[in-house]
Amino acid sequence: MSNLLQTLAVVLGAALVAAAIVLLKGRFFPVPEDAEPREDVAEYIAMMVGVLYALVLGLSMVSVWEIHSGALNHSQDEAGALHQTYLLADLLPPDRRDALRTTATAYAVQVVHAEWPRMAAREPLGPDGWGLLNQLRTVSQTSSQDDTPTQQNASQEMLAVLTTLDDARRGREASAMSSLSTVLWVGLVIGGTLTVAFMFLFGIKRSATHVVMVMGLTGLIAFTILLIQQLDAPFDGFLAVTPQAFTRYFPFV
Repeated sequence: MSNLLQTLAVVLGAALVAAAIVLLKGRFFPVPEDAEPREDVAEYIAMMVGVLYALVLGLSMVSVWEIHSGALNHSQDEAGALHQTYLLADLLPPDRRDALRTTATAYAVQVVHAEWPRMAAREPLGPDGWGLLNQLRTVSQTSSQDDTPTQQNASQEMLAVLTTLDDARRGREASAMSSLSTVLWVGLVIGGTLTVAFMFLFGIKRSATHVVMVMGLTGLIAFTILLIQQLDAPFDGFLAVTPQAFTRYFPFV
């Protein structure tokens, strides 16, 4: 909730600053009564700036949305594969079943309590989780001549599930380390500034109308940039992907 309030405060603050600039411009640089209208070129340039800025906004939004969606999908796939591995352990001999379930539970604890804070800080996951994954694979590959066909099939299926888990884990780590290009961030800031600045080129004599227009445009641009910033950090902020997928299957972690 605090992040949401901060976002709303930034949006409102940007709109109020823009409104103050409009009022100051009207006070110190009023439009002369006999001024010759020369807004055709300014309107054309403003329109082109708006169109180009819309393209930058769209590209940025698509990029961060793909990062955020990928982080969510990878987390769900990984948690589902881990849970399936836990269930398949029922078909294994007791010693391997207990070892596999213990390792799977330790893996869930590692992800929820150790790796999630690291991902929020855009830090690598570390070797511990990979070590637990290797232990799961080792237990799954362990077999004996006394294994029944059902147990052998369960081991083979478990290895396939662990391959899915491995891919999802790599995808989750890649999503945590991904971020919007610096070039796009520069375009967002400069384009937003130019779009708002062009609002001051037009001689609208009704200051109240001008203030409302500038406040609305500035607030909307500020909100969009903050939304992109939140989506750009898929494991941090009030839109963050939570470890709920893991705690749903392993509520005791």
